[in-house]
Amino acid sequence: MVVSLDLPRAILTGGGSVSRLGGLLANFGMRRPLVVADSFLASPQSGAVDKVVAAMSTSVADYGVFTDTISDPTTESVERCVDALAAGSYDSIVALGGGSPMDTAKAAAALRTHGGRMRDYKAPFTLDKPSLPIVAIPTTAGTGSEATKFTIITDSETEEKMLCIGLAYLPLAAILDHELTLTKPLRLTADTGIDAICHAMEAYVSAKANPFSDGVAASAMTRLGGALHTACSSPADGAAREAMLLGSCEAGIAFSNSSVTLIHGMSRPLGASFHIPHGMCNAMLLPRVTAFSAGGAVKRYADAARLMGLCDEGAADIDAAMDIPDALQKVTSDLRVPTLEGFGIDEAIFRKAVPSMAQAALASGSPNNNPIVPTATEVEALYHEIWDVGVGLRARGEAAA
Repeated sequence: MVVSLDLPRAILTGGGSVSRLGGLLANFGMRRPLVVADSFLASPQSGAVDKVVAAMSTSVADYGVFTDTISDPTTESVERCVDALAAGSYDSIVALGGGSPMDTAKAAAALRTHGGRMRDYKAPFTLDKPSLPIVAIPTTAGTGSEATKFTIITDSETEEKMLCIGLAYLPLAAILDHELTLTKPLRLTADTGIDAICHAMEAYVSAKANPFSDGVAASAMTRLGGALHTACSSPADGAAREAMLLGSCEAGIAFSNSSVTLIHGMSRPLGASFHIPHGMCNAMLLPRVTAFSAGGAVKRYADAARLMGLCDEGAADIDAAMDIPDALQKVTSDLRVPTLEGFGIDEAIFRKAVPSMAQAALASGSPNNNPIVPTATEVEALYHEIWDVGVGLRARGEAAA
């Protein structure tokens, strides 16, 4: 097996590591960076942008700050960032935040360098030509975007959630400072943490899994499984937050060098259709999609259950694999992940959207890497099942109202 491995050139980790940003920029010759963040990170309540600016201000010739990003970035919001890059003639980007500022930064860097529109670059097209260099600093433990060659942008005209792939989107460097994540609320911590678990587990069971991605995914599942509940219940626990951030990065490296599978394939159209945050979307899908898939990779799902502490170490593979969906359902229920109904989605509108969402899920290509490759009919049935199971969970008080 010949595998091409793609990684950032440098990753700094540890509490307070954001203070090393200036030296990192200088080492890579970045003299005019644009900080891309969101309005909250620029506020006095957060102070994250101020920390970044203080860390780099003496090492650069000039810099700018762009905070006009939005959750689930669109082609219109990306174009605003491209305009800011052009207006300041910036030579690089410091991407600060969760997945949305990072996706915005990645897309803007590509468009500023190569022109065109994002729809020109959506999968299966691969953009491997260099873009403006990015240093990524995550403030959530979930997307792993600081170490991946992907960005996801919604087309403002068609509302299609587009996956874009290639080395053009891979950050040059990343800084993992868990102190930037200590104030994240429970809902965000839970949803982004489950997103990271999906990344690691999907990479591990993917048809594109390889020895390198297996090792990183296994490490990620161990860290994430051991720290998620503590990070949610004790948000100031530095050790848990650090484990979550490292595990999230490992999970990002794993799926960027393997692939995601059916969960993410179904998540993108569901999130785009009903404006559900990405991590929450994956959390909603995780138990039932795993139940559909587990029979196609019993040993792999059994490994995942053991690594995350979801079964006894001595459990037989078949038992561990068949029980992991219920164990994951307990995780999502304990962390009060809402159901589709609980999120406020109208049932008739949802069921009407199912056929088009199923087609979009399959068109993304991700389900082709699943241990069991589904048909359109099976994807439709899964969407309906997730709604129906959610109704039952709410009736029993096992999901957020």
